[in-house]
Amino acid sequence: MTANPTNTANPGGPPDAERIAAVQRRTLTVLSAAQISGGIGVAVGLTFSSVTVEELSGSTALSGLAGTATVLGAALLALPTARSSGRGGRRAGLALAYGCALLGCLVSLLAVGLGSWPLLLAGLVLFGAASAGGLASRYAATDLSPPGHSARHLSLVVWATTVGSVTGPNLAGPAERFSAGLGLPAGSGPFALALLGFALALGIIMIALRPDPLLLARATLPAPDASPGSGVPASGPAPKAPGSPGKGAGTFRTAWRVLRGTPVAGRALVAIAVSHTAMVSVMSMTPVHLDHGGSTYTVIGIVISLHIAGMYVLSPVVGWLADRAGRTPVLVLGMGLLLAASVLAGGAGAHDVTRVTAGLVLLGLGWSCGLISGSAMLSEAVPLEHRTPVQGLSDLLMNVCGATGTVIAGVIVGSLSYGVLGAAVAVMVAVTGAWLALARA
Repeated sequence: MTANPTNTANPGGPPDAERIAAVQRRTLTVLSAAQISGGIGVAVGLTFSSVTVEELSGSTALSGLAGTATVLGAALLALPTARSSGRGGRRAGLALAYGCALLGCLVSLLAVGLGSWPLLLAGLVLFGAASAGGLASRYAATDLSPPGHSARHLSLVVWATTVGSVTGPNLAGPAERFSAGLGLPAGSGPFALALLGFALALGIIMIALRPDPLLLARATLPAPDASPGSGVPASGPAPKAPGSPGKGAGTFRTAWRVLRGTPVAGRALVAIAVSHTAMVSVMSMTPVHLDHGGSTYTVIGIVISLHIAGMYVLSPVVGWLADRAGRTPVLVLGMGLLLAASVLAGGAGAHDVTRVTAGLVLLGLGWSCGLISGSAMLSEAVPLEHRTPVQGLSDLLMNVCGATGTVIAGVIVGSLSYGVLGAAVAVMVAVTGAWLALARA
């Protein structure tokens, strides 16, 4: 990192490099804490919302709309979250996301009380804003990262999601009993717990995320040098003053123009979208495949839990590897893992739980490589003044591709087979991996 030898904003204080490093350590701690509390809300909501929709509507078919609603909400709130971050800093953007999620919990609680499943779906759309906030947090972790460290800093915040994802569903039972003691209707416990989790995340962001990392980066940091293997040019525009949104920060036509003019960023965005699409397509249909083989809910739950572990537990290792070996090699590695996962799981029979489980773990690891290395690559390739709208556009496309992939996967499995889905995903990731490797060469 290039820094002035003295801290002009604080004469007599520590050098700018030391001050920024201290702020970055604090930022990572704050973002991780908010990710844990917000992750509890997201996990418990995603786990039990479909059950609640089924109970209110009396239709198993309609229960699938719960997941669609939350993914739709994450996609719709990605751009407003990024725009708010571009104008007022990361604190403003994350506060908007968690504030909307809080409102979604209130609407969901009202829907459960009224017995209205359409109102519950509306609440779940707002609920999805928490996922948008969680995704935006990973980018906030890179604002003050020194060259060559953005992937591992980003991965620490991604790893914090593990705690909330594992803890949240296990707290749903106590939350249901507690809400019943307060006289709330049956089924409101998970949403009451999510409300507390989002409120805590919002409080952490508003109180502790100071100074704002994005605004400080605009005020003090020059354009970053290229990191190993990223293919990122070392030059870039001068930073903006604190609070300045930067030219084009509020318009996503600018984001498209930046992507068209920055091939590295375009490749990163495609890698993120393909990784996410491959993961959710196979993962979403695996419970159905195992159910056809007679697996119990307990077995299916264990398989999905191990898949989630593959997604998050090794993320710091993935971040370190992306910083040391380079972004594109780790992206190609991720595509290779996704290819192996789709072949392994897709070729497994409905009774072969062991093989399906191995495939799902590899699927999570491949997704981790794509998300972490791709996100770091995208952030480094884009000038600081245009970074937030491009990041928001990336999250929008990631969620839209994921939702589309889920729908298409259902059609493929329903009309053909789980094996055909695995083959289709294998072709998609193999072509993408080859393209990334050739583009780097």
